[in-house]
Amino acid sequence: MAKKVAVIGAGVSGLASLKCCVDEGLEPTCFERTEDIGGLWRFKENVEDGRASIYQSVISNTSKEMSCFSDFPMPEDFPNFLHNSKLLEYFRIFAKKFDLLKYIQFQTTVLSVKKHPDFASSGQWVVVTKNNGKEQSAVFDGVMVCSGHHILPHLPLESFPGIQKFKGQYFHSRQYKHPEGFEKKRILVIGIGNSASDIAVELCKKAAQVFISTRHGSWVISRISEDGYPWDSVYHTRFKTQLRNAVPRIVVKWMMENGMNQWFDHENYGLIPQNKYLVKEPVVNDDLPSCILYGAIKVKSRVKELTETSAIFEDGTVEENIDIIVFATGYTVSFPFLEDLVKVENNMVSLYKFIFPPQLEKSTLACIGLIQPLGSIFPTIELQARWVTRVFKGLCTLPSERTMMEDIIKRNKKRIDLFGESNSQILQTNHIEYLDELAVEIGVKPDILSLLLKDPKLAVKLYFGPCNPYQYRLVGPGQWNGARNAIFTQKRRILKPLKTRAIKTSSTFPVSFLLKILGLLAVVVAFFSQLQ
Repeated sequence: MAKKVAVIGAGVSGLASLKCCVDEGLEPTCFERTEDIGGLWRFKENVEDGRASIYQSVISNTSKEMSCFSDFPMPEDFPNFLHNSKLLEYFRIFAKKFDLLKYIQFQTTVLSVKKHPDFASSGQWVVVTKNNGKEQSAVFDGVMVCSGHHILPHLPLESFPGIQKFKGQYFHSRQYKHPEGFEKKRILVIGIGNSASDIAVELCKKAAQVFISTRHGSWVISRISEDGYPWDSVYHTRFKTQLRNAVPRIVVKWMMENGMNQWFDHENYGLIPQNKYLVKEPVVNDDLPSCILYGAIKVKSRVKELTETSAIFEDGTVEENIDIIVFATGYTVSFPFLEDLVKVENNMVSLYKFIFPPQLEKSTLACIGLIQPLGSIFPTIELQARWVTRVFKGLCTLPSERTMMEDIIKRNKKRIDLFGESNSQILQTNHIEYLDELAVEIGVKPDILSLLLKDPKLAVKLYFGPCNPYQYRLVGPGQWNGARNAIFTQKRRILKPLKTRAIKTSSTFPVSFLLKILGLLAVVVAFFSQLQ
């Protein structure tokens, strides 16, 4: 008899989890508190309690080829970076293709998840839900928590003396939807993350003046990288990752600063990070530097105090006649329906590999998507779900509680060393390293050295090309016959939506391919030299 799995939430994590359950022969039931799929990426005009909220203009910061499901490429004509409505369209196509909607119970809220009385032996859970005012209880063999972590706003008003006296309007960025109604206002945006930057850029087109207040600063990158390709398809390669891991840390930091400042000098724009050597997630925004350059946005230091109409900053400067303050100060992790099963302390959750609570007698509860990779979260979510479903089936096993706790402590120390102790970096992790870590657990990490002998052209693509999701469908459980072709046709899908004007193209000899072959051979020689 198939094991029954409760999937909480029908956003991208929930959809990926549903498909993985079906692929493994499990029997999933998804509980979605709203009337539709999409989660965070489904824009609604009104803010709803218990649901993620986005503004109308949100565009993905990671490109379609690096963000698609590993056995389901996005349509060729889709743009490389997607408006939220386009991404939602992809999710609908995905759900229809794999017939996932039949597993979802809409407008059903999960009230509680508790251990079954015989949990120690069965690993089962009692899930209580509410639909149309009626409560129901059901027993499940496993639970996948896919409710996200962009729901409960973090609004630290106590850190802003004088906020009670402020006569203008203030609200969390979660409340922001579009720029209408902000015309000719003087607006202060608190924070320097992606939401803060997007909102500031959008508002400055209509406002009298926009200010961004930042404590630590941030690197800012464009979606457009070398030769016009998406930034993540250029940055996230196995070769570059191995290079960054091989050279001394001080060299990596120098390379990072040099690379970040190639577009514009961050110090001149007041954006230079306070600790520029931390590997913090950069802001992805194509317009922010331009808006600063023509004065529509002014970058300020931390707010020291607020008065009835003005903001006093740490450097002693004052901005008068502030009409509106937008707090883009992030979110607090919360799972009220789990009670003490997943403990949150200082916005940090102790989970083995960001997924499993280590203290449970049976590994039948997992959190999906509670992570912030330096890259697209979608392939990360999918690999998490693939591993979890195999753990639920007993095909993969977890180590002892002690080993898992040691891993959590070690991982946290490494995180602080790389990314710092800021609340915004608590879920941060390296992209390819974490993907490969999960892939090893499942048995789907490609062996590039063996491929170099069997399929050298593919090996070169895997090593020097973008580390796309298709790589994790080449071998092992869940192998997809179309993976190799998807890897070789990736460039075509990237360029297709760009080439909307017919022009004559010039042909060039592929010297770059020869150089890549030589580079890969050099790496192999170096690898075997170290073994001797």
